[in-house]
This record gives sequence, structure tokens and C-alpha cells, in this order.
Amino acid sequence: MSERSERTTGTAEPLGRADRVDSVDSATEVFVAHRNLLFTVAYEMLGSAADAEDVLQETWLRWVDVDLATVREQRAYLVRIVTRQALDRLRALGRRKESYVGPWLPEPLLTAPDVAEDVELADSVSMAMLLVLEVLAPTERAVFVLREVFDVDYDEIAEAVGRSPSAVRQLAYRARAHVSARRPRGIASPAEIRAALQAFQRAVETGDLQGLLDILAPDVVALSDGGGVRHALLRPIVGADKVARLLAAGWWKRDAARSVELVQVNGGPGLLVRVNGEIDGVVAVRVENGCVTGAYHVRNPEKLSRVERETALSR
Repeated sequence: MSERSERTTGTAEPLGRADRVDSVDSATEVFVAHRNLLFTVAYEMLGSAADAEDVLQETWLRWVDVDLATVREQRAYLVRIVTRQALDRLRALGRRKESYVGPWLPEPLLTAPDVAEDVELADSVSMAMLLVLEVLAPTERAVFVLREVFDVDYDEIAEAVGRSPSAVRQLAYRARAHVSARRPRGIASPAEIRAALQAFQRAVETGDLQGLLDILAPDVVALSDGGGVRHALLRPIVGADKVARLLAAGWWKRDAARSVELVQVNGGPGLLVRVNGEIDGVVAVRVENGCVTGAYHVRNPEKLSRVERETALSR
């Protein structure tokens, strides 16, 4: 069911022109109060902050045309709009990814410590999880995100994705099975993550091959995304020896002044890499059982706009 049909069947009705000016202020207040939540929903569905922002703009244009007095649950109504817009965008993104040069990685976000403290939220926005979600069909992904991350009930999800509640339950079951078979399972304490990341940083900065071998898991995976604009790996590199040699050689750029800063990326540990003082890329790091199991290096300039300032996320 579309937003328009909802408004004309009693859930919400179009505004009259005389009330529009006052209504915009009220709509703005409600939208701003839920903005971080809506961005998080869109980002987890899309893996792209730029596309999530476009979805929020489209959501706002629809929201501002609604008579708030006739909306029973403002949060739920906004989530329905943003889900529908994100689904349309997700299908278009799938076509774009087919012609993407090299591995596609989610757009990294610099996040505040409070995101890492919410373990479920941090896991859901991690690079590793966002890549796992790529195996889901668009509607499956929407159902999984809404149910597993935001605890939206099945009836509400059904309204958002245009399916029956029973169909949504089946989609949720399939999505959970797909994700469970692929999601990282190791657990690391904050102290283990901090120690592993510091050791990883030292080894990367100094090119210490043995130091890297000591901290990398045997089956570690390294991926990089240059978008065809910057030099990057054209395929994943698997195995501690191969990844260590790659990192020790300085995979992002050789013969340049390089600095590496510890940061929080997508709710987890990461490194912000600068070359000659300019941001050159971000490496999101996955730590399990005290070892680095994944290194996700984003160099595509179009994906680095969110690593200079923190992005607020919520659920």
C-alpha cells in the first residue's frame, strides 16, 4: 500500500493549503527527532550514506505533505516511507554494482563511541555484516533489517514492504538462515579489540611482517575498493601470509608520507590513512578472538565524505 492510499483510507489525509505553513514546522520537528533512526534504517538497507541521504530527502518530501493529526504512530509511519524509498533505491543500486570496477565495499562511516557500546547496533552496521546482507534479495534485506535490528513487528513490516504478515515471516526466516550461515561468529572483548588494533596499527606503520603475522588470523580476508578511480585490489586476498606481505609493502600507496590514525569505523575498530596530509582511505578491521579476521580498505574518493566527522546512528 502506498503513502497516498494510506492517507486516503484514514491513516493520514492530505493537508489543506491554509494549514500548510504551520504544518511544515511540526513536520520538521518530528522528522528531525527521528532523523538518526531513519538514516540508520536507510544506510543498513543500502550500505551507502550518499544514497541514504537521498532516501531521507525523498522521505521528507512525502512526509511534509501529510496531516500529522491523522497519523497514529509517527515513528512507524516514517519508517514505512523510508523503507519503501530505500527498497526502490536498493534495486537501482543492484544494477549499478553489476558494472562496478573491482570489489564493492559499503561506504564507511566515522562513528561515535556510543555506537560501539550498543553491541547489536555496532554489529549490524559493521562492514562484515553489511557485506553479508549483500547476499539477500532487496525485500529480504528490508525485512531482516527491520525485524532483527529495529524490532519492528511483522504487521508493520508487511505494511512497509507490501507483503502479507505470513509472507514476511517466511522472508524473515529465509533471511536469518542466509545471514546465520555467513555472519562472523567470533567474540572479542573491548580490551582484545583495542590491543589487536594497536598491534595492527604498529605493524602496518612500520611494515613489520612478523608483527602482522602474529596478529592476523590464518584465514584473514583483505578487500579494497577504489571504484576504478584509485589503485585497489581487484579481488579478495585470503590468508595471513599473503595479507601480511601486502600490508607490509604498503598496499595503499608507496613512496609517500603516510600516517595512520586509530578511529571508530561503522561501530568497530578502524584506521584512517592519510598520505601527504590528505585522506587516502579507511581500513575497517574485524577482530575475532584477539586476531584480525578481516580488513576492508576503502579508497574510492566518492565514499570518503563521511570519515572526517562522526555520523550519528540510532535504533
